[in-house]
Amino acid sequence: MRASQPRIGLALGSGSARGWSHIGVIRSLEAAGIAPDIVCGTSIGALVGAAYADGQLEKFETWVRSLTWQAVVGLLDFTINGGLIHGEKLFSFLRSHLDDKTIASLPKAYGAVATELASGREIWLREGSVIDAVRASAALPGLFTPARREGRLLVDGALVNPVPVSLCRAMGADIVIAVDLNSDLIGRHLKPDDAPEPSGAAAPGALASVLSRLPLGFGAARGGAPEAAGMPSIFDVLSMSLNIMQVRITRSRLAGEPADVMIRPRLADFALMDYHRASIAIDEGERAARRALPELREAIGRP
Repeated sequence: MRASQPRIGLALGSGSARGWSHIGVIRSLEAAGIAPDIVCGTSIGALVGAAYADGQLEKFETWVRSLTWQAVVGLLDFTINGGLIHGEKLFSFLRSHLDDKTIASLPKAYGAVATELASGREIWLREGSVIDAVRASAALPGLFTPARREGRLLVDGALVNPVPVSLCRAMGADIVIAVDLNSDLIGRHLKPDDAPEPSGAAAPGALASVLSRLPLGFGAARGGAPEAAGMPSIFDVLSMSLNIMQVRITRSRLAGEPADVMIRPRLADFALMDYHRASIAIDEGERAARRALPELREAIGRP
């Protein structure tokens, strides 16, 4: 009976801290009796997808929900060689708390997307260490240092394929459910650097707060001359420019490689480094998936 049913693929998109909403999406799919056979991810989607494909999502969610701003900053190892964050501290932590299996040994079929820095080619990661694949897929240029793999330098897959529908299809998915975290980002309201978090947390959530901790004079750049009053900070400009890039690339790829069902969490108020706001993102992921359930059931032929 199972062989006659369509194979369902889940394409989890990029989006930095907004990516915790993937957990909520998966929870809603499970509650509706929808269990993807194939899981593909780009960047933060590769990380959440790996935990899900390995059957460790519950353990992973518990850790994610426990994150505070101080804990997030504590996982970052600053550098100026290839990026602002080396990444080894974070991924060593992940290796110690998640079983670093090979991709071939995972219970669900899994793939991640990265970008070859030298050529700009899209790289599909379907073998070797799971954590190494996630490390490469999530290496946001300028923020995380590139990952080395088989003599190549790899960076964030979001540069070429933010929502990896094409990889799901290539791995045999008949129906693809895609999660786009970037649909409502352009034109989002700029929050002042010192604005309080909607959740009531006192800690700042902007990229500027991370960079201001570097011993490179970045903190002084947050002020600016009086004539610059009202001008967004360099960090807001960087973050919004990344948002524009993500939205444009996502729209272009999905136009040529559409998913059967799109799920679009609404998280435009999330800053790049708001990883400590996991509960808000997860709840919105659940709501977004529930909104899509009628379309999902029609696509897979279930009442």
